[in-house]
Amino acid sequence: MKIVDTSINTMRQLPLFLALIGVLGAAPLSAQQAPQDPTNAAFVKALNFPAQADATNRNAYQLSLRTLGAGLPIQLRGVEGSQNIPFSIRADEVVTGATLKLNYAYSPALISELSHINVYVNDEIAASIPVPHSDAGKNLTRDIPIPTRLITEFNRLKLQLIGHYTLECEDPTHSSLWANISNQSLLELQVSKLTQANDLALLPHPFFDHRDIRRLDLPFVLGKTTSNGVLEAAGSIASWFGTLASYRGATFPSSNGQLPAQGNAVVIALSNESIPGVHWQDVNGPTIAVTANPNDPQGKLLLVLGRTDEELKIAARALSTGGNTLTGQVATITDLVDVRPRKPYDAPNWLPSDRPVKFGELAAPAALTSTGYDGDTIRVNMRIPPDLFAWKNKQVPLHLKYRYTPRTTQDKSSLNLNVNEQFLASYPLPGWHLGEGTMARALERILPDGTVPVEEKLRVPLYQLPARSQLQFDFYYEYIKQGACKDVLLDNVEGAIDPESTIDISSFPHFLAMPDLSAFSNTGFPFTRMADLSETAVILPDTRSSTDIASYLTLMGWMGESTGYPAYGVRVGSAQQVSQFSNKDLLIMASGDNQPLLKEWASHLPIGLDGNHKRFQLSDTVHRLFFWWKADVAKTQRARQDFSFRSAGTDALIAGFESPLSSRRSAVLVGSNQPEGLKYAVAALLNKSQAGNINGAATVVRGEHVESVLSEQTYYVGRLGPLVAVQWFLSRSPLLLALLAVIGAALLGSLIYLALRARARQRLRG
Repeated sequence: MKIVDTSINTMRQLPLFLALIGVLGAAPLSAQQAPQDPTNAAFVKALNFPAQADATNRNAYQLSLRTLGAGLPIQLRGVEGSQNIPFSIRADEVVTGATLKLNYAYSPALISELSHINVYVNDEIAASIPVPHSDAGKNLTRDIPIPTRLITEFNRLKLQLIGHYTLECEDPTHSSLWANISNQSLLELQVSKLTQANDLALLPHPFFDHRDIRRLDLPFVLGKTTSNGVLEAAGSIASWFGTLASYRGATFPSSNGQLPAQGNAVVIALSNESIPGVHWQDVNGPTIAVTANPNDPQGKLLLVLGRTDEELKIAARALSTGGNTLTGQVATITDLVDVRPRKPYDAPNWLPSDRPVKFGELAAPAALTSTGYDGDTIRVNMRIPPDLFAWKNKQVPLHLKYRYTPRTTQDKSSLNLNVNEQFLASYPLPGWHLGEGTMARALERILPDGTVPVEEKLRVPLYQLPARSQLQFDFYYEYIKQGACKDVLLDNVEGAIDPESTIDISSFPHFLAMPDLSAFSNTGFPFTRMADLSETAVILPDTRSSTDIASYLTLMGWMGESTGYPAYGVRVGSAQQVSQFSNKDLLIMASGDNQPLLKEWASHLPIGLDGNHKRFQLSDTVHRLFFWWKADVAKTQRARQDFSFRSAGTDALIAGFESPLSSRRSAVLVGSNQPEGLKYAVAALLNKSQAGNINGAATVVRGEHVESVLSEQTYYVGRLGPLVAVQWFLSRSPLLLALLAVIGAALLGSLIYLALRARARQRLRG
């Protein structure tokens, strides 16, 4: 990719589904120390343009300790228990005021004269909270002002308990030494916005700042022309920002020609169009530029321009794949050539399925270390292709290497391994002390003592590794008590998982029964099978409102978050153009009576919307226990009822089916009979706690309630090896297998009979 900087003078500054109320919904997925998911209502509000908050909220915001990563209330234990919580400040903000609104409680056994709770910011004391006996055991609140001089770009908030329960000799780990800090405690920040230079070298700032852990709400402003090419370019950029936003989530409200009243925005337009407040000239090719928002001097506009749709797509692709190389206020793209095409399942965020993968590729070395008796859990996050086929081979090889502080005696210390909060294995942490002498010293050098990697080879059941999985390692050390007045807490223990540890899924073929909305809701599969979505076509309504476009862009950002790669290969079309996409998987969107495919393909759809007339195919799915689809059993629940009714209510639906244009190609409908319903369907996909309830072949979204109504599976995607394919086919057809056995026995008997007759004739002739 070649980029030419041009002069800045060329630019100027610028209640749903009431008939199914008895349907059961699945329990939400457990949190894994990620920021709290906003509700559907919050997502829906973000999709309403303009998305930026008012000036008051813009300059003051609150972050809960849960949002900052404390998935559970913080437990401070012992004579000196502490917990660190990181937080950071955007590059375009300076903190003018900070307050910690602390919710806490402490033990009634603490001696108030000797005990207290300290609050540190970057290892400097911000406050020391007394613990009077009169308030012990109560839920308390306290506002703690934090001096702004202590706050920098990257910060560490430390909460520490200094606890004592007696004036005599005490047990430093006594159970009465505790304090509890609620993870709903708030860090309130007042900030002033800084004006940054109009320089592409700052990208992705200020449009996205990795220091900001809040959800990204970035408006897209399109010109009057919202052609398929323009929307493909916009989808590529939205997926890039979705990749950057990662766990935070991202929404992209849309408008035609209306700049936001404040804040940042992305402007995508053809050079012959105009947007009030923004002017450009001399666009000689795919162009990327940054300028001030005329409505807000502190806000910025990211301009993506081109003379044609194709140039616009080139500019968008250059931005999403090489934005970190751009400089200057304006850049014109002169060349963009693929060196190596994408391959299936090669998404950067997905676990490679063609080789063993080292833990060092999945987590930073510092994240693989735990220090102290109450050390943090070591977490290794993985995204596994959802179509791995586990029939005879159901175990994933895991080669684990770890180190730990050598134990002074043989005790009960152990390393526990959990997968998604489910116990898998436990390994002792022994201490090797064989006595004195030459032989003992020689054996101690050979045997692992914890300072060299200890190796364990185990196998993890594939059903315990869903698409979004996490391995959790906990080092538990036994505290050896020496007796009264002899116990000294020397917290010098440490454990680490070796980055050379590996996990290997390369032995599993890719083969999956479809439709399976759980694969779609967790990873965007089958569309994300290609990281650039080059085998995906999005079929938008014929009349595209700002809500339709915002929902489409938000879904592209969601898929970019799944793959970790921009979706510059996605195609956009309408119902009249759908025949052009027979070789692609189809994502169909509808928001009212604006999608003709709902009528044309009604016989293929498990659900139907025609104004106020609704049709649903129902199976026993609604009567099964929670999480039944995660068991190692057949997923198919055939449709038992075809249910139709008329209602003026708003219905949001997500359904999967085989593409009517091509076998083994998939289609997913995300739609509603009202624009508001479409926003709720998209919001349910972005909300991790609700996405776990989207499964089977059809799902209904009723406000913030998500319920599956059909799980019939009718086709397969992927391929098996010839031998495995034959074995698997015969295993599902016992009658055919018995018939083939009889035929085989008859043929074998016939061959033996003929051979014996021939031998008898030969003997008689002799």
